[in-house]
Amino acid sequence: MTGASTAHAVTLLTSSDCQLCRHAKQVLADVGRDHALDIEEVDLDTERGRTLAAEHGVMFAPGVLLDGRAFAYGRLSERKLRKALAAA
Repeated sequence: MTGASTAHAVTLLTSSDCQLCRHAKQVLADVGRDHALDIEEVDLDTERGRTLAAEHGVMFAPGVLLDGRAFAYGRLSERKLRKALAAA
């Protein structure tokens, strides 16, 4: 974890039996060893999940919101996430 930095809020929009969702969870776990992440998982089959997906243009699972903004959907790139966190 980095020194005194505040945690980045990550919302992970998932669906059941989603292989890419499992991949995204692993990427977040790996990146979380080096960056402070506050991860919330929200099922896309819930009202909140559908609302977040619609608001942020998430077309399919997994969707990732980083600090309240759309970051990615589909296969999560660990490299892209690390680059965005380093720039923040």
